[in-house]
Amino acid sequence: MITSATPLEFAHGPAWGNRLALAPLTNMQSNPDGTLGDDEYRWLVRRAEGGFAMVMTCAAHVSPGGQAFPGQLGICDDSQLPGLTRLADGLRAAGAVSSVQLQHGGRRANTTLTGRPVVAPWGDPSKGAVALTTDEVEQVVRDFVDAAVRAEKAGFDGAEIHGAHGYLIGQFLDARHNDRTDRYGGSATNRFRIVHEIISATRAATSSGFQLGLRLSPERYGIALDESRALAAEVLAAGDLDYLDLSLWDAFKEPYEQQHQGRRLIDHFMDLPRGDTRVGVAGKILDAAGAQECLDRGADFVLIGTAGIIHHDFARQVLADPAYRATEQPVSASHLTAESVGPRFLEYLSTNWDDFVA
Repeated sequence: MITSATPLEFAHGPAWGNRLALAPLTNMQSNPDGTLGDDEYRWLVRRAEGGFAMVMTCAAHVSPGGQAFPGQLGICDDSQLPGLTRLADGLRAAGAVSSVQLQHGGRRANTTLTGRPVVAPWGDPSKGAVALTTDEVEQVVRDFVDAAVRAEKAGFDGAEIHGAHGYLIGQFLDARHNDRTDRYGGSATNRFRIVHEIISATRAATSSGFQLGLRLSPERYGIALDESRALAAEVLAAGDLDYLDLSLWDAFKEPYEQQHQGRRLIDHFMDLPRGDTRVGVAGKILDAAGAQECLDRGADFVLIGTAGIIHHDFARQVLADPAYRATEQPVSASHLTAESVGPRFLEYLSTNWDDFVA
């Protein structure tokens, strides 16, 4: 039986000591220029000390115009390398495998922060967004690849390409709006193309010891479940990824689309042939039993968000106690501060989630 404590090996990079990873979480604790902030360093290293096998950063923007929120970690310039190196070293010393999540905000980028026009696969006057040219899409691909190379140079064990949650890559997947007439829009093949290009180019540009993941949203954001399943099947079959990270929002729910209801969303992906690529799931996994249920349904690992904020040592507690469950929300500000949640992260949790901070 596979349990949370079972080690996990990959085609590239180091094995994980268990099946519990820290999900990439917006925390707004870095500096305005994208360099690592001390609070972000403490927050992440504390989770490595708490037993998570792999600790991933927040979404780190791969180009100056891609920044989506204040205090976002950047990986778009070599001036950010000293902080990234410090973080990679700190996570390794604390015993975790490390990864940077690579992201571009696209139409969700913040022009006030970036001082640059908002860009997207299509023009969107409501967001002040202009459509990328084909040459600019090709530059986006290079930006993701360059960021992965920078992550490896900093000493990270791997990187995850952020194709979920309606950010730029996810916007290309949006069948409702991406009606581009070049090779990056219209048909599913064309809308998927940027994902395949970033994966293959990143694999070619990094070493055989570099671990590469991809995060996808299986539904919503203009993505039909049948299409997300098709894209997942393609990237699993290609063999360039080490893992696919499915952001389910709730790992125990049924799909939104009525025609696919009757079984859980997770189950629509667990039967896909995966070769040597691992598949992980995230979404409201708040206790040891929930983590085990996801593994029993076929996931290779689980990614922990909320519970990892509330308890830096959630992973260690789960490994020690099969009945362990995270403290229910809301939790006190003093509790979160003791768990190395800094002031800006605390403010974000208080203002954006009405049930997180008491």
